[in-house]
Amino acid sequence: MPNSWALHQTTRLGHASVSETTPLPGGRPSIAPRATIDTKHIRQNPDLYKQTCLERNYPAMAPYPARIVELFAEWKAHQTATRRLRERANLVRSQLANPATSRDAQDGIDAGLRGLTREQLLDEARDIKAKLSGVEDMEAALTEEMKTLALALPNLTSEATPRGEEPRLLSYINDHPEPGPQPSDRVWRSHVHIGAELGILDFVAGGTTSGWGWYYLLDEAAQLEQALISYALAATTRAGWGQVSPPSVVYSHIAAACGFQPRDANGETQIYTIGQSEEDAARGKPELSLAATAEIPLAGMKANAVLDLEALPLKRVAVSRCYRAEAGGRGVETKGLYRVHEFTKVEMFAWTLPDAEATEEIFDEMIDLQTELLGSLGLHCRVLEMPSTDLGASAARKCDIEAFFPSRQERNDGWGEVTSASICTDYQSRRLATRTKIDGKSVFPWTVNGTALAVPRVLAAILENGWDEHSMTVTIPEVLRPWMDGKEKIGLKHRLR
Repeated sequence: MPNSWALHQTTRLGHASVSETTPLPGGRPSIAPRATIDTKHIRQNPDLYKQTCLERNYPAMAPYPARIVELFAEWKAHQTATRRLRERANLVRSQLANPATSRDAQDGIDAGLRGLTREQLLDEARDIKAKLSGVEDMEAALTEEMKTLALALPNLTSEATPRGEEPRLLSYINDHPEPGPQPSDRVWRSHVHIGAELGILDFVAGGTTSGWGWYYLLDEAAQLEQALISYALAATTRAGWGQVSPPSVVYSHIAAACGFQPRDANGETQIYTIGQSEEDAARGKPELSLAATAEIPLAGMKANAVLDLEALPLKRVAVSRCYRAEAGGRGVETKGLYRVHEFTKVEMFAWTLPDAEATEEIFDEMIDLQTELLGSLGLHCRVLEMPSTDLGASAARKCDIEAFFPSRQERNDGWGEVTSASICTDYQSRRLATRTKIDGKSVFPWTVNGTALAVPRVLAAILENGWDEHSMTVTIPEVLRPWMDGKEKIGLKHRLR
């Protein structure tokens, strides 16, 4: 596997404090897992990290690696000064403890100390102590700045990832519903139109109750949501993924450790944070956020933990509500269920050996499961190796599967993302202090995450691709019918009056 992203492991491990009231520098509470970032690798490869930032369209972070090199040089200079001050402090202590012996040991005593009285030596000791304190404070500040900059850097990019903005097509799932060069006479509708006709989607009530970006699923749409969840859980559990029911509220520092920042590079809000009272903020009480994906609480589940080597790969699957503040601007691009603030998702997450081959095996398993699920739903999809500009901070490599949405044919030829899978190497485990031991040495396992099924988009694709204009019905995929009371179609006769 390419050395550019297969970071070597270190054994420097920290332990989180139990205090909630003392925030760490940079705003992180003391209960946050103690991150172990490989700053040495950054110092040895500053150009590689700079190029990574530029390839991912994070230009503001591109100067960070060079700055870390500069800060380390300053830190080393202070270390030299500290060593000299401590050596002088030892001589002063020796002179104070046994001046007669010290006078005889002329070679070991600084000429400037030999003629000093006891009071002068005490003054010298106090002066050295003050200087040491100042130098040590500066060393700590330099160390913290290096760590803050290193934490902000994105993961290194896999060589399998295309550079630039264009994804690489890997494969298709199922035939295109319009296979010929000329479109058929079939009438396509948006899921918004279909949902209104059948009375199973209510965006007006969602807007009245919660605002733009929220919605109600009614009757068969609500039933379809549960059917999709049950179907995805059945498939993943059958493949050996253990189920978890995770919390939807997480500490903000756990979300940040997973690569989810409160704001993106453009300053736009990404995740919802829960407001604090002034008293709680002043006491340093850790901030809470709504989880944007089950990936966050699943990764956090093993923070500050040592995983049993024999348990790897450790595979988990969870259903959760997901909360996204960045639902996009109002307009046709984001109308309906395609981009919303809250939705249900079935998420796969795994910890693996810190080994590229072992990790890619799980990554491929995720994509195979995604392909199986979407293919059996009758959706036409394409599998893409995503480019560097599309990677989040934590991912070294990412594959998306996009489904065909008839309503989006004027935008991206109808394609819209419905699942993704990412290899995050040790980005998350280093920040969450998740460890395992190989031959007695502590190392950081790698993490992989992937969508098993995101309900709103898949539901929208089923409505649009299964719509029949003549009968005004939607065909329910056969694999979902056991959870739909055996129904084959959703029609006007089921419309809520």
